[in-house]
Amino acid sequence: MYKLVAIGGKIRGEEFVLEEGENTLGRDSECSIHLPVNGISKKHLSITVTKDVAYIQDLGSSNGTFVNGKMIKRATVKDKDKIALPDVILQVVHVEEKKIVIKKKVKSDEDDDEDYMTGGEPPKALPRKLLHIFKYKIMNFLYGINEEYEWRILLGILTSIFVVITIALTILPVLSNSRSVLKKEVAKRGGVYADMVARLNSRALEQKNLDQIDTAFLDREPGIDSYELFDLEGRIVRPIGKLNSFIQDTFSIRARDWALKNTSTNEAVVSLSGGQIGIARRIMAFNPKYNDTEAVGVIAIKFAPESILVEAKRNQKDFFEALVTSSLVAIIFGLVVYYLTVRHLEEFRFQVEEALRGKRKSLETRYLMNEISPLRNSINSILQRLRELNNEEDDDFAELEEDGPYVEQLGEFMRGGGVATLILNSQKQVEKINDSAEEITGIRQDSSQGMDLLDVAREKGFAGTLIELCDQSANNAGTNQEGTYELSGKDYDVHVAALMGKDGFAKAFYITFIREE
Repeated sequence: MYKLVAIGGKIRGEEFVLEEGENTLGRDSECSIHLPVNGISKKHLSITVTKDVAYIQDLGSSNGTFVNGKMIKRATVKDKDKIALPDVILQVVHVEEKKIVIKKKVKSDEDDDEDYMTGGEPPKALPRKLLHIFKYKIMNFLYGINEEYEWRILLGILTSIFVVITIALTILPVLSNSRSVLKKEVAKRGGVYADMVARLNSRALEQKNLDQIDTAFLDREPGIDSYELFDLEGRIVRPIGKLNSFIQDTFSIRARDWALKNTSTNEAVVSLSGGQIGIARRIMAFNPKYNDTEAVGVIAIKFAPESILVEAKRNQKDFFEALVTSSLVAIIFGLVVYYLTVRHLEEFRFQVEEALRGKRKSLETRYLMNEISPLRNSINSILQRLRELNNEEDDDFAELEEDGPYVEQLGEFMRGGGVATLILNSQKQVEKINDSAEEITGIRQDSSQGMDLLDVAREKGFAGTLIELCDQSANNAGTNQEGTYELSGKDYDVHVAALMGKDGFAKAFYITFIREE
């Protein structure tokens, strides 16, 4: 079996398995191997695999096909041959297929291993069983959300939910309890007024003597929004402005119904809209016929003391402050969790790239996270198998090619070059620059050596142009790349050539500036 491994360019690291027969490669989505890379033709080349032999043929591409540095029309390719295309370098890998006989034994329920997705049978111990349910039942719901949304978005959603739940479980009960206490105190105060009305007017209501009914003091009491004193038939006797009319207010109607039906309590307290509190009280009078007291009327008071409105505003302010504070703390906490997690992945990516470039043998971490150790071990095993596949011994792999010798070699060229020259290492950091280049670029070797080009260049566009030319040269086996840039008001031709290492990666870049005549 043959496959292609991208060892250079934008798709470095990707692999493509070659099927038996003809395999077409190009930018066209109908090709067997789809490479959406600029410079590659729609149908660039074909590779025909017959048993253990592979033939490559250029399909009339615009930029040609190179095998081991030579342009070809058709050729036979073998293991480790390199195919160079625009911005892509592919290596042919021949994999010997081995038939492996795997014997499986029938496992009983007790021997079943935990399945990756479902976790298998839950443990019998209660703590482990609860953890099993949380991990494989509840968390599966979140895993499903993660299939639709990026992890950072999911983390933001969970942080928001955390803020809401925290406030609901801590702040809201406190505010609710405070309001409940205030409501009880206001209800007691309102009950006193209702009791006074009942005591002053029970005899007058019994005798239907409306002139003796006294509720004037209610008009002077702060916090009383409105009131209605009426008999059991619903006829209003006070205030005088509503005399002999029948009740229409919703709370008054509820108060009359309560007075007629409920005999267990003599007073009712109801929360109304707008922060009001409704207080209803029966007015009782002595009935000599039955030698007992009976209800002769109802007083319904709508109480809206300023303290409730002030408390409501203060509660809203406290709630908003708690929401803002909790949100800020949650955001900071979420960022900490996010970057703590991402740090491990960034270190992994960096070390994998170093391993692929031949700068390390295995992945090692400075940060402690036991859960990621199996992944690191798996990647180290893959790297070991790649070395075996490429017939690379550990000793050869240990000869990690540093940038230094290549930089020094280019430095010798610079001495006799006679033109403005800048030398960068593989990381696009400034290593050497002659006086002519210092004058036109403004980059000084003594203050910029070892620093990234982007950090020392006066113009980011200039640095970006050089970096792009460096990448193009590195992805095209070190061939010279040309560009034009205006420096100090004058146009210069910029030439960039990458010095390639034995591992096929750029180790240094030789950049020259030639003024246009």
